[in-house]
Order: sequence, then structure tokens, then C-alpha cells
Amino acid sequence: MSPRPPTDRAQIDRALARAAARAGEPGGIRFTERQLYYELCRVLQPLHAGPRRIPYTLAPPVTYRRFAGALARTGGLPGLLPAPAPAAPVRTAESDLYDYGFPRLLVCQDRSVARMLIANDLHLEAACPVFAAEDLPLDPRLSAALDRAGDAVIHVLHDASPAGLACYRQVRDAHALPTRSMGLVPRHAGTLHLTAGRAPGPFRGALPEHLTAGLRPAERAWLASGRFSEVAAVNPARLLRAVIRTVRGTTGTRTPVRHHLRGLREAGFMTWPTP
Repeated sequence: MSPRPPTDRAQIDRALARAAARAGEPGGIRFTERQLYYELCRVLQPLHAGPRRIPYTLAPPVTYRRFAGALARTGGLPGLLPAPAPAAPVRTAESDLYDYGFPRLLVCQDRSVARMLIANDLHLEAACPVFAAEDLPLDPRLSAALDRAGDAVIHVLHDASPAGLACYRQVRDAHALPTRSMGLVPRHAGTLHLTAGRAPGPFRGALPEHLTAGLRPAERAWLASGRFSEVAAVNPARLLRAVIRTVRGTTGTRTPVRHHLRGLREAGFMTWPTP
């Protein structure tokens, strides 16, 4: 779908205030700047509420530049997390906890998403350490703690993009423990009616088969056209509910490598609870 015509400044400012209130519901959820941007897109273009049986993604109705300008005019919003230092590691496991076993661990492709989950105490609610993919490899003590759990599993939360699929594969190949993807893949983005971006022309084209094996032809074509959807495009409350439900409801039964993408169709975002 095509974006709407340019929106006037006053309308964006009003919509941003509403988006911030919605992003923090319920109970004062903390959210990132990029999550707020996608919430603004939903306020300005509420076509995400269509029937889930009809898959589609949405073009952003406003540029990130205009959003950033509106955000600067607010002087700050309740619930908005400060931007982290670029190289600051994401850590949720204290050194004395390495003596115990962890049944699960979550790796996020997006460092900001990892920090948002931690800020909302997901690591405590789900008894699950949270790391950013950039902070790998794991501390050997943490790997040993996972081994001691006996049936531990590593979950990977990634975007519906070539980089996201590559992130999952890299985490999986780097560890002997069972590794499971929560998504996203194009099918999930379409079912959730997420706002999707499009990469510049030079980044489009055929993708390596080892990344897209198990995806449907329409999904491969969607990725090859340059489209992508970020985990940040998911409503913050939905994201928290989905991650908690997924990491607490799985075990570490090993899955053959050849099924690593086929399983994306049957798990993760497709099984998330509705609002």
C-alpha cells in the first residue's frame, strides 16, 4: 500500500502525543524511540487493524525525519527510554548467578529492543537473561550455566530481513545448544500488518538460498524486493506478552538444522496472543 500524502505539522504533533500514550499502555510500559515511531505510523494510518486472515504490510505514512522533528518539539515524553551509548553492552546476568543453571536465554538482533525488554523487567518475569547479538559470543560461564540446566534453549528475536535471518543462523551455528527463532519472517509481518520499509535499489535482489530455505516463494520475493519489517514495529505490549509466552512455554528439544526456517512458520509471532 502507498503512503498517505504529507501530513501537516500540527497533525503529526497531536498524533505523536497519542502514540506515546498508546505505546505505554497498559501500566506504563517503557519503549524505544523507534517503537514510538512505528506507533505513530499506526495512529496516522490505522490500517493495521484489518483482518489477520488477509496478509499485508504497510508503507510508513510519515518519514522518520519528520517524526524526529516532532519528537524534538515535545522536549521529552513519559515512558521513552534514552538512547543508549553505541558500544554499551546489554547484560542481565550478575557474575554470582553463573553458578546456577539457566533454562533459557534470549538474544535480540536489535540492541535497543534488548534494552527495552530489560527496562520492562522481562528478564525477571521470564527468568531469562537477555543479550544483544552484538555482545556475543557468550561468556563461557554463562554457557556452562545453560549446560547445567539440562534442557536449555537459546531464543533469537530478529527482524524480517536478510540481516535478521543471517543473525539467527549465526547465533545457531555458534552454539551447540538448541536455538529457536521467534521471528520475524515476511509471513508474520503480513499477518500482523506491520509497517515495512524498503531498502535502496543496490541492496535488492536474489538472496542466498541457505537464508531463505523453508520460506514460501512469496516471502522470498518480498525480501528480494527490498522490503523488511523490524521487531520494533510490533506494539510494545504485544511484544512483551509474546516474548514472555514464548520463552516460558518451550523446552530444549533439539530440532534438525534443515528445519531451522521451516519452524518459523509454526512458532513465534504466528502464535502470539491477540490484544
